[in-house]
Amino acid sequence: MKKNMGTTDRVIRATISVIFLILYITGMVTGTLGIVLLLVAGMFLLTSITAYCPMYALFGLSTIPGERKHRHVV
Repeated sequence: MKKNMGTTDRVIRATISVIFLILYITGMVTGTLGIVLLLVAGMFLLTSITAYCPMYALFGLSTIPGERKHRHVV
């Protein structure tokens, strides 16, 4: 897996993950929405740790400064 996420993107995703976790742990969000937020938080945290986003790879995107942003589909 080639890294395709820049530092800013990783920090934003990690911050959102922490916010979602806090909302769930404090009971501000419960039920189905709470479970969905936990899953999203887990995905964001994993992608921010690995610096790889499968969706970015699928569409040929990268948020690393200086790298190609779009893949040209022929």
